[in-house]
Amino acid sequence: MGGVETKNQAGGPPKAIVAGAGFVYRMRRRIATGAVVGAALFFGYHAFFGANGVNMYAQKRAEGRVLAKHIADLQQQNTRLQQQVTELKTDPDAIEHEARERLHYAKPGEVIWTEDGPGKKQQ
Repeated sequence: MGGVETKNQAGGPPKAIVAGAGFVYRMRRRIATGAVVGAALFFGYHAFFGANGVNMYAQKRAEGRVLAKHIADLQQQNTRLQQQVTELKTDPDAIEHEARERLHYAKPGEVIWTEDGPGKKQQ
């Protein structure tokens, strides 16, 4: 009545379940430690080799350096071309040089000599 109630053997859980529960209870620290180590290994692996891991970070940094150099080269080329455009708009000598070079223009009385490239033969 006021004491601890005990179940009889006929109505209680089977002995295998009781033994298993007791085993899990005794091993709870080892199970928890194993779970923590497993989780640490999982997250550690993804920290290094995952989509946003250290290896991917290093690859993206290298790719960024290559792209930065490419951008610098393109900016330098852009500056050179802008300077050439400005000269062609304002400098008559630059206009004449470009016309002679690209269009093979000549002044009256001048003769233009052209050379065949190494792959071309006269017929």
